[in-house]
Amino acid sequence: MVIANDLDVQRCNLLIHQTKRMCTANLIVTNHEAQHFPGCRANKNFSSASDKGIESESNMGQLLFDRVLCDVPCSGDGTLRKAPDIWRKWNVGLGNGLHSLQVQIAMRGISLLKVGGRIVYSTCSMNPVENEAVVAEILRKCEGSVELVDVSNEVPQLIHRPGLRKWKVRDKGIWLASHKHVRKFRRIGIVPSMFPSGSSHMDATDIEPKHGNVTDVNSDEGLQQVEDVLTSADDLEEEVSDLPLERCMRLVPHDQNSGAFFIAVLQKVSPLPVVQEKHINPEEKMLPRNDDPPKKLQNQDTEEVNGMEVDLADGTDEKDPEGSLEANSIDNEDGAAVEPDPLTCEKVDSEETEVPVNTETKSERTGGKRKLQIQGKWKGIDPVIFFNDETIINSIKTFYGIDDSFQLSGQLVSRNGDTNRVKRIYYVSKSVKDALDLNFRVGQQLKITSVGLKMFERQTSREGNSAPCSFRISSEGLPVILPYITKQILYASLVDFKHLLQYKTIKFADFVDAEFGEKASKLMMGCCVIVLSKGGEALSNPIQIDASTIAIGCWKGRASLSVMVTAIDCQELLERLLMRLEIEKGDLVQENALGTDEVQEEMNDNGKEEPESLEVAVNT
Repeated sequence: MVIANDLDVQRCNLLIHQTKRMCTANLIVTNHEAQHFPGCRANKNFSSASDKGIESESNMGQLLFDRVLCDVPCSGDGTLRKAPDIWRKWNVGLGNGLHSLQVQIAMRGISLLKVGGRIVYSTCSMNPVENEAVVAEILRKCEGSVELVDVSNEVPQLIHRPGLRKWKVRDKGIWLASHKHVRKFRRIGIVPSMFPSGSSHMDATDIEPKHGNVTDVNSDEGLQQVEDVLTSADDLEEEVSDLPLERCMRLVPHDQNSGAFFIAVLQKVSPLPVVQEKHINPEEKMLPRNDDPPKKLQNQDTEEVNGMEVDLADGTDEKDPEGSLEANSIDNEDGAAVEPDPLTCEKVDSEETEVPVNTETKSERTGGKRKLQIQGKWKGIDPVIFFNDETIINSIKTFYGIDDSFQLSGQLVSRNGDTNRVKRIYYVSKSVKDALDLNFRVGQQLKITSVGLKMFERQTSREGNSAPCSFRISSEGLPVILPYITKQILYASLVDFKHLLQYKTIKFADFVDAEFGEKASKLMMGCCVIVLSKGGEALSNPIQIDASTIAIGCWKGRASLSVMVTAIDCQELLERLLMRLEIEKGDLVQENALGTDEVQEEMNDNGKEEPESLEVAVNT
């Protein structure tokens, strides 16, 4: 199971759109601040009889991961080649302002990691403040419970350079080799963890601004004070980290004609120090009801991570004080404040997805047509509800002849509390089901934007209402359920299959294969599945599926068969068919050539037209 999280709603939509092609029921997409990602720790004393049964079955008391990919927001200077506009926006303050947030996100990932698991910390930046400095601070905070792993042997063809063990920090046009050289009024933004040693220094060289006004540093007298205290960068004694940071990997653009990246792999060898794993049970406080106003829906439970208390809820309505402080401390070289602009990748507008994630609820736009109680805990996010309508489930199983080995009961979810108005039914794997069970037990701490695989869709047309089963199989779910279907399924020849993709609707009598048209006419009205025959194949139970299997969903009407596939998908399938024809044609040519060689060898063996040179060669 993969839980993919992103704070940006647009990127969540893009992620949902891109993962549709994977056809997997093992995915959950969430929308949280990564540094506050909920651990969903269940209170052992809070479980009813049914909950105990679920817990014993899933054995899941909180979310702990075997692997964590921590791709943090960064200044993005490694993407300059593909996004040259970054030159206009970039300044050193971006990396300095994001450093503390990157440490928080990485530490939260480690706290959610199982002992023995691995976390990959990555950025598309070359700034050591965002890279080696973060890794060094992680190792210091974890006090030996996490080790930096050298994985260079696992990717021998990847051209990379070792991590840095010494670097300087630039602030307001000045290079700093140690925290003791940081001006006192700048120590809010330039923290000790940015430097190789991570040590804090408080000494007599601190510069006190006049009358507590930090703007005095821009005066001639203030600048003279700075020059008297700070020497040139060449004269500063550089700190060198005593941690094995050379195990990190730096990917430089000109080494292999790519972008710039930083990668560090850490393994959790023991539990984190107690102060970092201290939890407050969610049930110690009264959980908010689902019908409370949106502002009261924020879970007030806290968890102590990295020595500070963090909110287990999303925190989108309440900004992190430290994050706000860091954002205010980002300055450019001229001293003008700028907003942080994390540039991990470009934002791309995705196509419309099934799950609305707008900040305004539909009830606000449509005049209160939707009731508040079915909106779910999170504002603008439809609830995730287990679909347990046995009448509809049994009708689907009977109509398509779904084999009993394919478990539907208990593994179907919807995003609408009204069973009669459910438009889409999603299928989830056993592991996702366990995670959803846990999420319900802890008060729905996960803000889920997408879950599982869209398996069935309600056919709202007039013919759909009169069909024995009003739910059709979606294109995304077809590859998963196809091996278990025993009814409403036919094999089509290549010619008829191509005609269906080209003309979209064909009458039964117009098929090239008259037998296929007759079989199609005898199907029950509603959705059916047409599989491309590989030659002489008959309907088998169960169907043998491999990478070359091509199948589409169709609607069997009163007089015709209609394709229920988008025009783009039809075009892609046609291109695949053409490629298959070319491959088969090439194989046929090779077979013919091979057959000719075999005939020639047979003639030679029979002594017909046997060349003398061949006899000599054989004797030799």
